[in-house]
Amino acid sequence: MRSALHTTRDRGGRKLASRGVLVLSTIWLALLTAAPAAQEVSSARSVALGSAAMSLARGVDAAKFNPANLGLKEFQVRAVELVGFGANISNNSFTLGDYNKYTGAVLTDDDKADILSKVDDAGLKLTAQADASALAVAMGQFAFGVTASGMADINLSKDIIELLLNGNTFADTIEVTGSYSEGVAYASAFLSYGRCVYQAGTRELAIGATAKYLYGLGVERVVELEGLAATFATGFAGEGEMIIQTAAGGSGYALDLGAALKLNDNYTVGARIKNFLSSLTWSKDAEEHGFIFSFDTMTVENMDEDYVVTDDYTVEIDNFKTNLPSLLNVGVANTSGSLLWAIDWEQGFRRAAGASSKPRLSCGVEWSPVAAIPLRVGYSMGGNRNTTFSFGSGFHLPYFFFDYAVVTGTSISGYSSKGLNLAITTGFYF
Repeated sequence: MRSALHTTRDRGGRKLASRGVLVLSTIWLALLTAAPAAQEVSSARSVALGSAAMSLARGVDAAKFNPANLGLKEFQVRAVELVGFGANISNNSFTLGDYNKYTGAVLTDDDKADILSKVDDAGLKLTAQADASALAVAMGQFAFGVTASGMADINLSKDIIELLLNGNTFADTIEVTGSYSEGVAYASAFLSYGRCVYQAGTRELAIGATAKYLYGLGVERVVELEGLAATFATGFAGEGEMIIQTAAGGSGYALDLGAALKLNDNYTVGARIKNFLSSLTWSKDAEEHGFIFSFDTMTVENMDEDYVVTDDYTVEIDNFKTNLPSLLNVGVANTSGSLLWAIDWEQGFRRAAGASSKPRLSCGVEWSPVAAIPLRVGYSMGGNRNTTFSFGSGFHLPYFFFDYAVVTGTSISGYSSKGLNLAITTGFYF
């Protein structure tokens, strides 16, 4: 692999290095190569309820959140979802209010300190999610359709943010440790089935599964990232390395398993393991990209010489496999009357794009003072995502439905939002 390295000496790079920006350029390269991404955010009803949909989801939504619900008679519908779309672009540090306050402003030392105080010690986390479905169909115990999904997570170490604000100072060290980038995008064709396996009066127990064929659209993962730049009395010194694997196509499968128990006419509980099994083999344009730099005791006097050495390469690699992160969801809901509520708990098993090993709790309420116009509100906290309030409504006519949802931050004000999150869903009953 070293034979593929191409050594360059970049005079412009040396000037950037004198300000510690070579480290930053390494992170930005990871950012620019991240794939577009998505998660299941196309159900406007679920988004409005804070994602507490495990024990309320019916029809096509049941296929997304708990296929076992398709086995419960009360949850079976005949419907076509024409369009389902959701998008979420967010960060873990800055609200819309912060953006409006500091964009275009001349930053004072107090402003810089305030901005830096908002960044978590683990770094500035950026997430992008989008989900789109078209012509998904629910028919009693079955549901099937096609979706396009993905997910991406990028994390910039706090040192990088401080460098941007304050520049290099004497005896200062800037590290990229804790930074990462990971993204995947894929289309899928799914088939869901739920079956009642026990019934006694109004009590029903059902199990279900969703099988998915995955067509990989793109993947990017940083498999190695390390580096630092430091300021000493004798000058600047630094080194770093980043290795990224990418591919532009592949195929695979995923399997979700679920169980649902209708306790009585009012309450239902459920559990689902998303991606119980999954595998994606990336076989199209599989490549590895590397970037290495180093410089030692660079000073103002010698920075105009050929001082920074950078090595970069791109090589073809063998097919490689990835899998989608597994998630455990457990939920309980009141499913009858004009006032419905739901509580969900989500647990991931590893940190990955779209998943966290930290648990997340969601709850939501749906009130229908007029049957055709449901009003929804939700709250969600924990995991690797922001604490959020969510709101939504819609129109449910005899044969047509339209739902929408928006998400804010830690209050109902849009200024508390740390990103953009919305969803719409529309279709027909028949």
